[in-house]
Amino acid sequence: MINFKNIIFDLGNVLLDIEYNKTTIAFEALGFKDFKNTYSPQRMISLFKDIETGRISEDNFYSSLKAISPVPVSTEQLKNAWNALLMDFRVSSLEYLKKLAPVYNIYLLSNTNSIHLTAFDQILATAGQPPLDSYFIKAYYSNIIGHRKPDAGSYRYVLDDARISASETMFIDDLHINIEGAKAVGLQTHLLLPSERIENLELL
Repeated sequence: MINFKNIIFDLGNVLLDIEYNKTTIAFEALGFKDFKNTYSPQRMISLFKDIETGRISEDNFYSSLKAISPVPVSTEQLKNAWNALLMDFRVSSLEYLKKLAPVYNIYLLSNTNSIHLTAFDQILATAGQPPLDSYFIKAYYSNIIGHRKPDAGSYRYVLDDARISASETMFIDDLHINIEGAKAVGLQTHLLLPSERIENLELL
């Protein structure tokens, strides 16, 4: 029996397909060695955490990467490598959000950065879809709120800002570590498996 009024969705591999290995390959092709041990959802050096919590600007991010690059690289090369992990939006899942909106208060909570935010809407526009924020009552991005999942502050920020109760809220994410963080603050949770899509979860 469904006993929640609100749903908070993750973005990557929930609504948008992500392939982290593509960014790893792209950076290593630019000369950044062992990039896979530097950047991943679970393991991030401070530079990547800083861009995802809004502590540094895009210019500072690119400058820092250029400073540690073994060969000269352009901002455009770095941006393309950074965005390489972004695949296609799951259009059927976005359409399902429209069906959920009259029934639930729906929100987005994503670990992201300003560079990817710009790319998201470009991908949607190319696919003839409206901007990402338009699907939700409100979208919360780590670089704007200053907190990343699975830190408790990220979930609490959404709950406080949206004025919703954790016990009445479902959180859907594809990473176990983020699910555990959500459980710790009292949210109901669902770990979205690689074989699942939100439209198959029988939320209606």
